Amino acid sequence: MGRCRAGLFASERLIFWKSLRKFPLFPHGGGIIAAPAANGMPGDLLTKNQKQNQASKRRCVPIGTNAKETQTLINEAIGVREVRVVDAEGQPLGIMSSREALRLAYDKDMDLVLIAPQAQPPVCKIMDYGKYCFEKQKREKEAKKKQQTVELKEIQISYRIDTHDYETKLNQARKFLSSGNKVRVVMKFRGREMSHMAMGRDVLEKFLADTHEVGSCDKKPVLEGRFMSMVINPLSNKAK
Repeated sequence: MGRCRAGLFASERLIFWKSLRKFPLFPHGGGIIAAPAANGMPGDLLTKNQKQNQASKRRCVPIGTNAKETQTLINEAIGVREVRVVDAEGQPLGIMSSREALRLAYDKDMDLVLIAPQAQPPVCKIMDYGKYCFEKQKREKEAKKKQQTVELKEIQISYRIDTHDYETKLNQARKFLSSGNKVRVVMKFRGREMSHMAMGRDVLEKFLADTHEVGSCDKKPVLEGRFMSMVINPLSNKAK
C-alpha cells in the first residue's frame, strides 16, 4: 500500500514539472522560478546595466520618415562591404569596412548613415540620426510657416458707386494687396446699365490707378456677359 502511494506521489510530481515546462509563466514567490528572459536569465535577476543595455539597443532603420520618401539606411541596415566615411564635422576618415565604420560610430554614441548610396564606394556619415531627423522636421515646419498662401479676394463695385463706398472698397483692396493676396474687382450691369459700360470701365481704371502703390494690373478690365472684371496683383517685396 505504501509503495502504491509513493508511486502515486511520484507521478503527481512528474505531471507538475511537465506543466511547468508547458506553462513557464507563474507568479513570483512561493519558490516558483520566474520565466527566463531572452538572454536565458530570469527577468528579476537582470542587473541594472543589462536592462539599460537592452533599452539602448541601436536601431537599424530610420525613424519618423515618410513612407513615400526614399528610406535612408543606417547602422546594421547598411549592407555594403566597404564605405567611405565622413565624421560629424564633415572631415573624411577614409575608406574602411562597414563593420569598422559602425564600430567608430558606436564608440562616439552616434549612428552610421548612408548619405550617398550611388557613389563608389558608398559614402556614410557619422551623426546623431535622431537629432538630425528632429532638426530637419523643425526646419520644414518653419519653412512651411514662412510660405505665404496667395488667395484671390473679390470686391464688387458699381459704376454708380458713391465716394464713401468707393473709399471703403479701395481701402479693403489695399489691405488685401498689402497682405500678399490678389484682388478681383467685379462690376455687374443690370438691364439698361449695359449702355453705360464705358463709364464702368472708367471706374475700374480709376480703381486700378488708386491701388498702384500696393498692386499692379494682372488682367485688364474684360467684359464677360453682364460682368466686367479685372485682377490686381500684389507688388513683390523687391518692387516695394
